[in-house]
Parts: sequence; C-alpha cells; structure tokens
Amino acid sequence: MRYPNFNEEKKLWKKGYRFVIGLDEAGRGPLAGPVVAAAVIINSKIKSQKLELLNFGVKDSKMLSPKQREKIYNALVKHPDIEWGIGIVSEKVIDKINILEATKLAMEKAIDDLIKKRSAQKVRYRVLFDYLLIDGNFGLDINIPQKSIIKADQKVFSCALASIFAKVTRDKIMEKYHKKYPQYGFNKHKGYGTEHHFKMLKKYGPCKIHRKTFYPIKDYF
Repeated sequence: MRYPNFNEEKKLWKKGYRFVIGLDEAGRGPLAGPVVAAAVIINSKIKSQKLELLNFGVKDSKMLSPKQREKIYNALVKHPDIEWGIGIVSEKVIDKINILEATKLAMEKAIDDLIKKRSAQKVRYRVLFDYLLIDGNFGLDINIPQKSIIKADQKVFSCALASIFAKVTRDKIMEKYHKKYPQYGFNKHKGYGTEHHFKMLKKYGPCKIHRKTFYPIKDYF
C-alpha cells in the first residue's frame, strides 16, 4: 500500500515557496448534493521529525473507512501546523455550469476561505499562498504557479489531507439532508448511485437536491 508523502511540498519549500496549498474535492460522482473542495497548507517551517508524525495513516479518503476519516479529521483539523479552507458548490450550480467547472469553483472557494481565515488571524505575510498542488488533470484560472497531479490524493500529503477534510465535510452535509429527505438514505450512500438509491428514485422520484443534469435524474425532467 502506497501512502502519500511530503516530497512535492519539500521540493517547493526548497525552491522558496513557503505557502503551498494542496487541493482536492469530494462529490464529483454523486447524483445528489454539493461538490466540496478543501485547500490545505502545511507549515513549511515544521521540523522533519514533527512533519512525519502528521502522517499517521493519512491517504486518499476513498481508501479509508468513515471512522478512520473522522479520526484523522479530528486529530488534524485544529493542528497548529495545518491551515485549511472549505469550498462548497451546490447541485443547482453544478447543473448550471457542469461538474468540472463546479469542482474548479469549489477549489477557488476553498482557497478564498483559507485566505479569510489567515487574514482573520492577522497573518503577517505579504503572500498568503504562492503555489497550488491540484488533484486532477486540470488547472485553475488563478494567476499563480500550480501543478496538476493525477491521483495526487494517493501521492501528495496535503492533497490527501484535503480529500479527507472535503469528504468528512460533505458527508456531514449529506447526513443533514437525510433528516430532510429520509426516504432516499443519504446518510448511507451520501448521494452516490447505489442500488438502494436507484430503487428509492424509482419509487419517489428525485428531490430538490438531486442533480438534474445527471443520469438517470435528467430522465425525470
């Protein structure tokens, strides 16, 4: 089993990039609910020994159980050497601009959220971030150096942690939606196209948080 490491971050730190953001999302594939992205910065001044202690089982969120994700989230969400932001784009916007553009928008919102948090903490740096590591094969329309890495959530620590923060956040959102629309079982499948979800769709039809441009939802309209 390959675990994410800090190689990409360390290379950039050595080149003088102090504030490297790792980006990933959760929720591109589901039939319902938002897409959520997270932006994560690891303190570039952290000592190597302490850095390695951060990586206690962090890997692509899809390879972790809900309990494992929650454990990592709770341990690192308030860690002094980690800063992070969240971006959420609703199913309505996904239907308007398509899922790829919505994913990019969620990442930009996550960066904005991170900047707001850093500004609120009165971080005394001219540069709030200076390099992006993006999970995927696309770039963001932001005038800043960036690198897209396919399966970065399996290779790059900050992207793997971003995938966990995004996934845990999105799961909590879908659990709340379950209380409003209990018949679909969003608390179990989180909006993905499971056999049970398809069965409930056939029985009840789509609800307000279903993505109208996704198959088979679009067949109802």
